[in-house]
Amino acid sequence: MKKWAIALLAIVATGACAAAPAASTDLRAVRALTNEQAMKRLPVQFEATVTYYRDYDIDLFVQDGDNAIYVYYRPGAKLLPGDRVLVRGKTQDSFRPIVVADDVTVLGHGSVPRPIAATASELFSGHRDCVRGTVRGTVRSAQMVWSAGRRNIYLKVLIDGGYVDAAVNSDDSSAVGRLLDSEIEMTGIITSEFDQKMQQSGARFDVQSLNDIRILKPAATHPQDLPVTPMEDVLSGYHIQDFSRRIQVMGTITYYQPRRAVVLESGNQSLWIVTQTDVPLRIGDIAYASGFPNVRNGYLTLDHGEVRDTHRWEPITPRPLRWDQIGFAEVAFMLVSAEGELVSEAREAAQDEYVFTSHGHLFSAIYRHPRGMSAAELPLMKHVAPGSRVRVSGINMFYSSDPFDGPVESNLLLRDFDDISVVSPPSLLSKRNLEIVVGVLFLAILGFAARGWLLERRMRRQTDSLAARTEHEAEIERRRSQILEKINGTGPLDEILETIADLVSFRLGGVPCWCETRDGARFGTYRDESADANLIGEELRAGSGASLGCLFAALRPETQPGEIERGALLKGASLASLAIETRRLYADLVRRSEFDNLTDAHSRYYLERELDILIKLAQVSGGTFGLIYFDLDGFKSVNDSYGHRVGDEYLQQVARRIKTQLRTQDKLARLGGDEFAVLVPLVRNRSDLQEIIARLQACLQERVVVEGKPLRASASFGLAIYPQDGTTRDELIDVADAAMYSSKLDKR
Repeated sequence: MKKWAIALLAIVATGACAAAPAASTDLRAVRALTNEQAMKRLPVQFEATVTYYRDYDIDLFVQDGDNAIYVYYRPGAKLLPGDRVLVRGKTQDSFRPIVVADDVTVLGHGSVPRPIAATASELFSGHRDCVRGTVRGTVRSAQMVWSAGRRNIYLKVLIDGGYVDAAVNSDDSSAVGRLLDSEIEMTGIITSEFDQKMQQSGARFDVQSLNDIRILKPAATHPQDLPVTPMEDVLSGYHIQDFSRRIQVMGTITYYQPRRAVVLESGNQSLWIVTQTDVPLRIGDIAYASGFPNVRNGYLTLDHGEVRDTHRWEPITPRPLRWDQIGFAEVAFMLVSAEGELVSEAREAAQDEYVFTSHGHLFSAIYRHPRGMSAAELPLMKHVAPGSRVRVSGINMFYSSDPFDGPVESNLLLRDFDDISVVSPPSLLSKRNLEIVVGVLFLAILGFAARGWLLERRMRRQTDSLAARTEHEAEIERRRSQILEKINGTGPLDEILETIADLVSFRLGGVPCWCETRDGARFGTYRDESADANLIGEELRAGSGASLGCLFAALRPETQPGEIERGALLKGASLASLAIETRRLYADLVRRSEFDNLTDAHSRYYLERELDILIKLAQVSGGTFGLIYFDLDGFKSVNDSYGHRVGDEYLQQVARRIKTQLRTQDKLARLGGDEFAVLVPLVRNRSDLQEIIARLQACLQERVVVEGKPLRASASFGLAIYPQDGTTRDELIDVADAAMYSSKLDKR
């Protein structure tokens, strides 16, 4: 999907203001608006000429003289380049102001504006954004990619001054081979690529068709005909001419590692600067940095940086984040902080790593070793006891290539070990503390035993025997308590069954013990030579009497099972049965509360809970999400005509068909009867929701066949987007429901 569509925010809610401003009729004036003005959704009405449009997409570019603009419009309109149109709609902010069209009326047809010959400086500065232009270059990459549900040609073209991308509206795969390594002249709409911080990260041409690409000089050799170069000689084909100019930025130093990198932060922006400097720089000082702009993995950087410290102290307070906010590109390279429980710490060859968990999710904090420092010179790692609640600060480091795809791979980059602070120590109910208690008890028993040794040899022997039994029983009780905690907690079942088998083995002097469940899984210590042993077992029984498996112990051949052996197996089997039934009951309860039994869609309870969670997240992060409401048209007539059995199968087939059109993160919920909702957590604008609705409507066009009866499937849809349509769960549901009802009335 194009980044114009991704960056587009929600369309203004319906309803007119009592003192609405007059519509602007001059495209030049609309083009001259700032984003702050455009976000007020000012009404516009102007004439222009269509320069680019695909009837299966939402992107429309229009131009009048030297002024051009992007228009968000519905797919399926009959528009052609050269059409003179009247555009009515409202402004919206984006990389530059755009127009969200309510209506586009064709006034006539003429010629498209002549393309301007664009230079690299114009392309990479964004000054020719949306204008029809032409450029010459060499095709370095040609691929078939998916765009708006269709296969299109995507090119990477080297021009005089840099690389530009080109999206060609054509599914002719045979053209890819002709274009690769050819010198071409292409004509299309000049657009800017940008990241989620609205920083330009590249330039692109949207090309209407292959007719707008002219091959000036075909490739000298097809790639398949090139000679094979040894890998060690690959650099022999390297040749670069770089005319990039040095630029200077200013901000607060938030990270510095000599001869590697500096990070400057200013307001809501931050920049990674690659540098070889090793002069002393103080984190928290205002500094100037100059270098050459570059884009790495979709993020702006400065290469070959030179840094000048002003020694003016203006430190930045780390921005607190939750674990689920760390992976979003809006906070790339920002100074942030997060809390979690320490899982592990490790010193590696080039870095130190701390691993934390928060709400069941892991994230890492990395301290990179300074270059040239030996292992003996490194400062000692800051030791934190596992299980401690820790607050960690650092630079939010990103490694993914496309920040528009949602959460991406990242970790926190520590400046020094002071970036880690303990909020609270581990719980007293820890294994280590229990071991200390047992150890103290053991020492006390040994003290009494020593005293008894002085009094009488016989008393000492009795005391020693009692101490051994007490220690053994204490260890058994400690392990049993741990097992019960895991059963009542969230420990995995296989780990619990392994621990139970170990406990039984411990009770019986270390003989092999294992647990076999009904599905054939085996947990514990199993040995092939156990076949020669005296094998005893105890069946695992559910409360209903059904068999859940069996617990085995392989006694020594000379050992006859007695009360101790049978008792150990019986207690172990009771714990194993409790663990299996508890996990099954919990899984069943979660399933029943979160899913609809008929359609396997999520339940109303799940939807309302997720809505509350997303609202809280969006209130902190300033994000947005969408809700789609729909019910099936004519479902009552299906039930009345064919009965509820057919109606249930009809609902199941429709639900399965709807799920195939949703993304992994989108959630389908059945609210009751034939009424459903789709929760869309990752959405940038209303067009994203409308595009999903279009897919859902399309998938319902094919008839549903139930017991040989072809049934027509259709639905009425409504949508709401946070926060434009509401800031509470009930408001969003009411808006989406009202929109769905309005759609149903329109159909009638």
